[in-house]
Amino acid sequence: MSQLTICLIIFVLTVIGYCSGAYSLATISLTSMMALALTGCLSAGEAISYFANTNVIMIAGMCVVAAGFNRTKFCASLADRISKLAKGSLNKIMISYVLIAVLLSQFIQSPVVVFGIVAPLLMASVESMGIKASKVMFAVGSAAIVTCCTLPVGAGATVAAELNGYLESYGYTDFVVGITDPMKGRLPLMIIAIFYFAFVAPRFSPDEPVVETSYSMKKAAAKEPLKAYQEYAGIVLFFADALALMFAGKLGLANWEITVIGALLMILFGVLKPKEATASLPMSMLLLIVGALAMSGALSATGAGEFIGNAISNMVVAVNGNSYVVGFVFFLIPFLLTQVMQNRGTMLIFHPIAIATCASIGGNPVGLMILIQAACLSAFMTPMATAAVPYIMDYGGYNQASMFRQSWLIAIVCCVVSVGWIMTMFPIL
Repeated sequence: MSQLTICLIIFVLTVIGYCSGAYSLATISLTSMMALALTGCLSAGEAISYFANTNVIMIAGMCVVAAGFNRTKFCASLADRISKLAKGSLNKIMISYVLIAVLLSQFIQSPVVVFGIVAPLLMASVESMGIKASKVMFAVGSAAIVTCCTLPVGAGATVAAELNGYLESYGYTDFVVGITDPMKGRLPLMIIAIFYFAFVAPRFSPDEPVVETSYSMKKAAAKEPLKAYQEYAGIVLFFADALALMFAGKLGLANWEITVIGALLMILFGVLKPKEATASLPMSMLLLIVGALAMSGALSATGAGEFIGNAISNMVVAVNGNSYVVGFVFFLIPFLLTQVMQNRGTMLIFHPIAIATCASIGGNPVGLMILIQAACLSAFMTPMATAAVPYIMDYGGYNQASMFRQSWLIAIVCCVVSVGWIMTMFPIL
């Protein structure tokens, strides 16, 4: 039996385990990682390296920073003010936080960081209204994922250059991606997504957490009040951390360095005691991410992506290059694959396939490349898709089944809008 076959079997069993609810998601995730290591789909060194993954460390640091911010009166006061402005309306709360998440996601090329900034305030706002976090976390977190880097500002300004890099590396320079082309292709979905996540998504979200969650602003408020300088330090450090993440490239620091520095400063300034900082680390969620990353890495290493990509090339020939049919294939397959593989890896597989396909018929690959990017950034269904999803699941108290229930409609919307609009704007022939 080939490594690819073994990996796919373990993957299917993992998904079944996630949906069964028999064990915690972290238990299933680590079990699958060990199975991959024992069967040779991952080496022992590769498996252990995921515990030191930069995403895991970054999220751990962000959780401590958020916990420090949660301890301040300012956090609760700001959330209460937003709640009062919304006058008890869930729709107004949702549109406010969805817009904040979408705006931040244009400057910070990491939805998990965006969610880490927004989630504490959102939690405080809905708790003050007597609404459970399970009603809102999926919508706000997914909004940050789906709209990431749509506008040509901040991190989004580099998207066109990245896509042109693929064209140059392949030697197919008959077409060039303009700096505003990705925005032209993805802007309609961004607008629709904002309204969907603000007004429709909460209707599909559970009223109560499906699994236990440890996040609560009420618990933070019940602790001993901070001293004045600690209160100011907690506020300044949280927003300084957020700003540093927005300008990490100019500062010459990695995202994980910024969050770890912020976490340490929260302790050194006394905003959190060392035991409180340790207790704020969501170990179950972090271990879930470790196992999910391992599965994603194994699927890439065993050639699952290339196997599917080659099959797509044959399908394109069969439909004579029809823009909409080809576009549908190039959205759907990367979209499905990116739910079980990291989106960056999926893009690395499918961009060259799209370029090769268009080069063989003298077609324009720009639309397909933007479409692949849109598909790979629509990763919100499973904890293997992107590190932001386990974070969302932990905050909202979701299991895999509840994630599917919240995801299916917006998945269809993403596909129909992206394929219809992008392939109209950038047809292959």
